[in-house]
Amino acid sequence: MNQGKSSGAPSVAPRVIVPDSLGPGVLTIQQHILHEQQRFPGASGEFSWLLSGITLAAKMIQAKVRRAGLTDILGAPSGEVNVQGEVQQKLDVYSNEVLIHCLKVRESVGVLASEENEEAVLVHQGCENAKYAVVFDPLDGSSNIDVNVSVGTTFSVLRRPAGASLDDPERWVLQAGTEQVAAGYVVYGSSTMLVYSVGNGVHGFTLDPAVGAFILSHPNMRMPPKGAYYSVNEAKASGFPEPYQRYLQRLRSGALGDYSSRYIGSMVADFHRTLLRGGLFLYPPTASHLSGKLRLLYEANPIAFLAEQAGGIALDGERRVLEICPDNVHQRTPLVTGSIEEMYDFMKFMGLRL
Repeated sequence: MNQGKSSGAPSVAPRVIVPDSLGPGVLTIQQHILHEQQRFPGASGEFSWLLSGITLAAKMIQAKVRRAGLTDILGAPSGEVNVQGEVQQKLDVYSNEVLIHCLKVRESVGVLASEENEEAVLVHQGCENAKYAVVFDPLDGSSNIDVNVSVGTTFSVLRRPAGASLDDPERWVLQAGTEQVAAGYVVYGSSTMLVYSVGNGVHGFTLDPAVGAFILSHPNMRMPPKGAYYSVNEAKASGFPEPYQRYLQRLRSGALGDYSSRYIGSMVADFHRTLLRGGLFLYPPTASHLSGKLRLLYEANPIAFLAEQAGGIALDGERRVLEICPDNVHQRTPLVTGSIEEMYDFMKFMGLRL
């Protein structure tokens, strides 16, 4: 799929004929991807095949999440930590293995990078025909697994840079977020929902367990221009830079309207609410994480891509997240994202150019 960087969403949701078993007018994610692909002359179907690997992995992960507590999948393997120095949960390990397995058999994928692996790795023994790199956080919010709180998966797809050799997989992934050709997340909550964009708006698909397919449930998603919620870990506020502390006081004071604080502690779940309801999601730097805690490539960039495609704004507190040029696979960043009115107010308060 020769993806370009178009903006805005089509005015009419795509309609594709589907088997009678799914009912008239029902659109699966595979059909939606194929429909999008038709916009690009000469598209070969490789990109659609790549994304099918992500949807397959999502179904496998959600099946494990749904059975957490019934099988030996809760808790942490003894003594295991990832490259971030964080204790790995059993579902972290399983989710990472599933995504790698489902993506490495896609011939168009040449490089994979994950939160759980120290370095970006070549797959297919360095196939010259590979065109894409995929970076992902296999299970965001995994510390919430054992208490039955929503968790998620984030992913970003990048095109192989011109002239990038098979001997330098990091070059494939160390690209600014503006170079993403697709990004999205899966939230495993009361239902399993996959939200993604290929640069032509944001679309949400809910997994129908009766047929085992992701069905288009939220076409052309747009973030409300203003919301009634802000989401931040206020227990850490004393460690935020002073301007952030003053801005949180502004939100609490009612200067911008009546707000309620909502914080789940799973980034995907907190952003998903922000996407649907509007408002602000803030993950500032702290005394213990001066550069921020979220990973740029596979957490902040996918969220920022979706936020902008849905009509919102995403900053690192000073600049557009998608314009940051990474220098390592696990680079961290602060993140402030949300509705346009709240973000304009934040930018004005912080003295940033509108």
